[in-house]
Amino acid sequence: MSELLRVEHVTAGYGDSVVLEDISFSLQEGGSLALLGRNGVGKTSLIVSLMGLTRLHRGSIHWRGKDLLRLDTHERAHAGLGWVPQERYMFPSLTVEEHLTVVARPGEWTLKKVYEIFPRLEERRSNMGNQLSGGEQQMLAIARALMVNPSLLLLDEPMEGLAPIIVQELVRVIRKLIATSGMAVIVVEQHARLALSMTERAIVLDRGRIVHDSDSASLMNDAEGLNRLVAVA
Repeated sequence: MSELLRVEHVTAGYGDSVVLEDISFSLQEGGSLALLGRNGVGKTSLIVSLMGLTRLHRGSIHWRGKDLLRLDTHERAHAGLGWVPQERYMFPSLTVEEHLTVVARPGEWTLKKVYEIFPRLEERRSNMGNQLSGGEQQMLAIARALMVNPSLLLLDEPMEGLAPIIVQELVRVIRKLIATSGMAVIVVEQHARLALSMTERAIVLDRGRIVHDSDSASLMNDAEGLNRLVAVA
């Protein structure tokens, strides 16, 4: 399996403020990674750095062996990075279907296929984005990212604030994407065990640095270590 993403010695932040320090990791085509850590340690900053929305002080990011730093955010999306931000960013003037078709790019993911994994969105295809529940908005945010036909899907706190039944549905979808789509996935998630149960590998951040890097199963089975790293039982 070939390398998709390589981050080397990245130090980045906002303006002169440094949030991430000396971050290095790689991800293979079709790989899955849980990005864990307590609040405020830099998880979201790492995701938005991949999308080009922070200031890079040092280091490099390579995408399929090419320098990603030369690309603007929209060019990174076209190159194959699909981003689902915490905020979801629904447009009140667009219907569900318009949210999906306006970003669509040629590839495996079509309206038909997205509606197959999110039938609730097909039922509400004529509703405006602001007429959806929080869970439906999160489904739409993920579906919209899939319509870009990405090679890497970046999920930033996809379960935040959702009812347990919706969480179960999204977990099912994400597991299916990881298992069958051939697409790589990075999941930022406060529910560490949930993220570990979906992914092959895990990185833990603390104060903007990587303090742990292992396979997800090993960390899941190390209750003491997991509690120490991310303060969960």
